[in-house]
Amino acid sequence: MPYLHLFIHSGLHVKTFGQAYLEWVRNLRFPASVPCGITVLEPYRNSAVLSAISRFCAKYYDDPHPRIGIFGINPGRFGAGITGLSFTDPYALRFYCGIEHTLGNGRELSATFVYQTIDAFGGVKKFFRLFYLSALSPLGFARDGKNLNFYDEPALERVVLPFIVQSLREQCDFPLYRHIAIVFGSGTVRRIAERLNSEHRFFEDLLFVEHPRFIMQYRRRRLSEYITRYVQTYHEALKRCGIEE
Repeated sequence: MPYLHLFIHSGLHVKTFGQAYLEWVRNLRFPASVPCGITVLEPYRNSAVLSAISRFCAKYYDDPHPRIGIFGINPGRFGAGITGLSFTDPYALRFYCGIEHTLGNGRELSATFVYQTIDAFGGVKKFFRLFYLSALSPLGFARDGKNLNFYDEPALERVVLPFIVQSLREQCDFPLYRHIAIVFGSGTVRRIAERLNSEHRFFEDLLFVEHPRFIMQYRRRRLSEYITRYVQTYHEALKRCGIEE
């Protein structure tokens, strides 16, 4: 299959970005126990999810070039918790990305907004050639049938932070550009991202925008303004990396 193609560079075999990503998610497991009453969302145990991700990688990540990392908080039950692809719900996976699947046709507020910004930027083909969507914690959490941010529960945050550090190290090797990364979120998630980046130097700098769910729930009347702000941030990140579009 195309995503398994190996590029030859200076006599060495180099993995495609998609192959590195797919190998990573195939082995992604939460390494610790979580507090009582909290469940871990683990879509990568589902063969239908891995099949869809394989085809996504073949279509959008079939080259060895680095991407700029974009990180949210953690996956939710109706988006990446189903598809395994950050900020990509089943609807977006089928109708924006063109990947047929058996994961339903549900929609998520955050994914709806993010794909509007991708459209405004130039579409999925251009976007995924340059960017990689992820989350600080690449696995999500739920309690009482509701999404849970990893920092909402102090006991959960303590066991998640080492997982975040290890996951970021592994993702940087796909590879990601180290000049800059984008974080979807402000407030608590910004403070955590800045602290972790200061301690571990994953990236030289971080750019922040308001989280998509916050925008869709509380700032929907200013949607076009936030879409413009996101697209400007994408362009700023490319400029900081010296990437010509």
